Amino acid sequence: MMLSLDQIHTEPPPTPKELDWAEQGFLPPLSPLRCAWRRDVPLDCKISPEDAQARAWTAYYYDLLQCTLQQEGLPETIDHTKEPRTGFGPSDITICVLGSPTSYLSVLLEGGNQCPGNMLLCLSPAWLSKAPSESHPGESSLLVFKAVTFELGGRTTLEEFAPPRRVTYFTGCFGPCKVQGQSAAELARDLDCPTGGSGELARLLEDKLLTRQLMDQQACVAVPPTLAFTFKRPLPLRSVTEEQRVRMVELSGREGQDNLLQEEIAAFLQSGAMESYGQVVVKPSGWRWNGAQAVSFHAKSEQGCVLQAVLTLLETLEEEESILLEAFIPTAHVVRPGPPDTNGSPYNSSPGPNLAVRICAVVCRSRKDQPLLSKVVCGVGRADKPLKHQATVPQTLESSLHQWGLKDEAQIAAIHAQIKQKAEAAMKAFMDMEAGLSVEQRGGRRAQTDIIGVDFLLSSEEQVLQLVALEMNSQLCLETCSIFESMGRVVGAPAGEAARPLVETMMRRAQCHLMEGKHVLVIGAGGVSKKFVWEAARDYGLKIHLVESDPNHFASQLVQTFIHYDTTDHKRDEEHAQRLLGLVQERGLHLDGCLSYWDDCMVLTALVCEGLGLRCSSPTAMRVAKQKSRTHLHLLRRRKEGARWPSAALYAVPCCHLESHTDVERAASHISFPGVMKLEYGAGAVGVKLVEDAQQCHLHFDKISRDLQDDSDHPGIGLGWGNAMLLMEYVSGTEHDVDLVMYEGRMLGAFVSDNGPTRVPNFTETAACMPTCLPPDREAQLIRAAYQCCLGCGLTDGVFNVELKLTASGPKLIEINPRMGGFYLRDWIQEIYGVDIMLASVMVACGVVPLLPARSRPRTHLVGVMCLVSQHLQALKSTASLETLQALHERGVIRLNLLDDELVSSEYEEPYCNVACASSSRREACLKLLGICQVLGIDSPHYPVAHFLSHFK
Repeated sequence: MMLSLDQIHTEPPPTPKELDWAEQGFLPPLSPLRCAWRRDVPLDCKISPEDAQARAWTAYYYDLLQCTLQQEGLPETIDHTKEPRTGFGPSDITICVLGSPTSYLSVLLEGGNQCPGNMLLCLSPAWLSKAPSESHPGESSLLVFKAVTFELGGRTTLEEFAPPRRVTYFTGCFGPCKVQGQSAAELARDLDCPTGGSGELARLLEDKLLTRQLMDQQACVAVPPTLAFTFKRPLPLRSVTEEQRVRMVELSGREGQDNLLQEEIAAFLQSGAMESYGQVVVKPSGWRWNGAQAVSFHAKSEQGCVLQAVLTLLETLEEEESILLEAFIPTAHVVRPGPPDTNGSPYNSSPGPNLAVRICAVVCRSRKDQPLLSKVVCGVGRADKPLKHQATVPQTLESSLHQWGLKDEAQIAAIHAQIKQKAEAAMKAFMDMEAGLSVEQRGGRRAQTDIIGVDFLLSSEEQVLQLVALEMNSQLCLETCSIFESMGRVVGAPAGEAARPLVETMMRRAQCHLMEGKHVLVIGAGGVSKKFVWEAARDYGLKIHLVESDPNHFASQLVQTFIHYDTTDHKRDEEHAQRLLGLVQERGLHLDGCLSYWDDCMVLTALVCEGLGLRCSSPTAMRVAKQKSRTHLHLLRRRKEGARWPSAALYAVPCCHLESHTDVERAASHISFPGVMKLEYGAGAVGVKLVEDAQQCHLHFDKISRDLQDDSDHPGIGLGWGNAMLLMEYVSGTEHDVDLVMYEGRMLGAFVSDNGPTRVPNFTETAACMPTCLPPDREAQLIRAAYQCCLGCGLTDGVFNVELKLTASGPKLIEINPRMGGFYLRDWIQEIYGVDIMLASVMVACGVVPLLPARSRPRTHLVGVMCLVSQHLQALKSTASLETLQALHERGVIRLNLLDDELVSSEYEEPYCNVACASSSRREACLKLLGICQVLGIDSPHYPVAHFLSHFK
C-alpha cells in the first residue's frame, strides 16, 4: 500500500524551530524510512543545479518513490543515467508528471502499462525547462532532461535525455510551492502542449465557496446550507451569484464588520434552511487553506461562539478568500442489526456508535469533453465527528453500506447511480465555468481540468436518503482511490480503474497535440459517408490537401488545398502517381503523410507514398489486398512456403479469377457449389450473388458484364479497375468485421463487430452489433486470423478492415479492405472504446505510433440496422424521414450514420443509412432498437428486424 508522508517518520516530533521550517515548506519531513534501495543515484540535473534545500526535497521524493514501490511489491528504480537516452524527436509522445509520487502513483503505473516508456515522473522542477515555442509565438515548449520512466508491470528507470524530450502533456501538483524556484504551476503557464490543470485553475477548484456555488446552482446537486463572507472576491469568482442553498455576503473590509456579521449569522441560524440541523461548522475557504486547518464546530444555539470564530478567521482573511458558516450534515440513521444470538437471530442492540459514510468519487474528463465517473470508494467513521480522507481506511461502497446496515442490492445500485449522476454533473458545471474563462484566467491556451474528486455524505430528508456534496478537490479523492486499489492488489483485485480514464485522456490529448498542424495528402474524397473525415480533420487541426476527380465535390470547400485530378482509370495508377508527385512539387507542399479512405485509391496512394518516402504499406501489398482472388491465392501459396503455424493459408478460401465464360466454365469444375460470385475489385456487396451451379454462374457473369462495365455505371464500387469477377466457395458461419491498427507490422489495436444474417442471394448487410457476442477465445481467433492475413499479404502500416466468417472449424477470410472500416465502424469504435481509427490512420501515415488504450473496456453496447431505399422508401419519406432520424439522433434516442444523400432505388443498391441504439446491455439495446424500428416503419414482414437481431445473443 502507499504511505502518506506522516506515516514514514521514525524520529521524535520536530522541535518548535524545526516545525517552523517544515511548516513553511523549506525542508522536507525529517528522516524518511530507510530501506534496502540504493541511495547513491545521481539526482542532480546538469543543466540546472539545485541548492541544498531543493536537493533535500528531490532526495526525499526519490526515497518516497522507492518506499512506495517496495510497498507495492514492485522492483527498485534502475539507474540508467550513465547512458543518456537519445533518438527522441518531435513525433514522440511524452506525458510528464511533476509532483509527489504518492499523489500520482496509480496514474503513473497505469500509464506505464498503457503507454510504456512514454509516462514520465519528474521529482524536481530542475529536471524540466521551458523554451520559446517554435510553432506558437508567445507560448513555451516544455523540455524534460531527466525523469523516472514507467514501463509495463511497474518497472521504472531513472533516465537522462540528450537531447531533451519535448513534453506533449503535462500535469502535476499545481499548489503553491515555496521550496523550488519553479513550481508545477509556473512551469505549466502558457505552454504550447496540453496541461491537465494550472495554478490558476487549481485556485478555482480548491475554492470551496465557488465549487459549492457551482454544484448548488449549475449542477443541481444538494450542498449544506451555507452562509459565506467574502472579501474583495474577483472575477470569475463573483460571476456565480444566484442564491439557493448558498448565501454570499460581500464584506467591505476586515474592521467594523461586527454588526453586519452578527445580523447575518443570526438570520442564517434561524432560517428555515437550518431548521433541521443542530450543529454548524465554521471554516475558511481559499487557496491557502486545505484539509482541516482552522475548522471549528459549534452548536447552533451558540451564536456568540459562532460569531467569535468568524471574527477570528476574519483577522487572517486575505483577498479572494472566504469564511464559510455551514450546517453540519448528520448522517442518515439506519438501524444496524446487532450480533446474532445463539439461535442465529439478530437482536437490535447496537453497542457501537452511529456510523457515517463519506463517499469519495473520482470523475475524469473523457472524449468530447464529457465527464465520466471512474471510481467510488468510501470511508466509514463515527457520525458525531467529521470524516477526513486521511483518517479513514478506504473500502467499497457496497461494503460501507452493508456495514452501515443497508443490504438491499437495488437500493445500493440506485445510490451508485445517484453518485454517478451527481458527480458527473458537478464536473460538468466546473468544466462549463472553465470554458468561459479567458486564456489568461485559465493559465494558458491548452490548460484545462481533466480530473476532479467530489466528496459526498449520505444524509436523509423526510425519511428519504439524500446525497449531500461537501466539496470538490484536485487530488485527495484520486489518492484515496489509489490507496484502495493498492490494498486490493494483495488479494488480486483489479487495479487502475480510478486512473484509467485519466490516462486515456492524457494519451488522447497528447496525440492530438502532436498531430495538430500536420500536412496530409488525401487521395480520393469518397461519398457522403466519408463526410466525417473532413469534419474530424478540422477539429484535429490537420491541414488536408485533397486530390479528387470530381471538381465540384462538396469536400473541396472543407480542405486546405483542393487538387482536381482525374484518377478514375486505375489501370494507369503508375502514370497517375508520377503526375501527382509533380503536382505536389509544383505546389511546394511539404507533406507529413499521405493516405486514402477510398477503396479505389489505395494502390495509387501506396505508389505516391513510395515516391515521397512516406509511411505506407507497399504498392505490391496493396495490389494483393485490393484484388480479392489474388488475396486468397496468395495466402494459399504461403502454405507451401513453410510459413509459421498456424499459417494464414488456413483462413483462405478456394477461388478463381473470371474474365470470360471460359474462365467461368473452368472455375465451375474446380469450385464446390454453392459458391459466391462477386466483382474482383468491388465494394459494398454490389454485384455479389449466391450461385448453385455452373449455369447460374454464366447467367450472373453475363448480367454483370452487361450492367456494370465502368465507373460511370456505378461510381465508387471499384469499376475503375475493370469489371472482372471471381467465384469462391460459399462458407457457412457467422459474419464478422475486424478493424486492425498496425504500425511496422505490429498490431496496436483490434476491434471486432458482429453482422446479422445477410439478405441472400445478394448478401447485403442487415444488422450489426459491437462489442462482439463471441466468447473471448473465439474473438481471439478472429483477431489472430485478421492479423495473420494482413501480414501474409504484406500489409504492415495502416488501419485495415478484414471481413471474416467464423465456422465450426475456425475463421475463414472473406476479403481484406486495405483501408479504415466504412459505414458506421469508425463512429461505433469511437463511441464504445474511445479510439478514433480515423486519427490512428493519419498518425500511422505521418510516422507517429498511435497509443491505443490497453484492455479498453466497452463503455456501451451498440446494435444497428441498415435502411435500404428498396425496402424503406415509404418510411424514409414519412415516419423515418431524415429530419425525424436526425432529431432522434440529437436527443440521444438513436445513433444515426448517413451513408447516402439520395433516396434513389437501384437494383445494385447500397445502404442509405444505419440506425442504432445504445445501452449498457446488448439485450436492452436490441429491444430498444426493435421498438424504434417498429414505430418508424423500418421493421416489416419483408424486412424482419427481429430476425436480423436474433443472432446477437
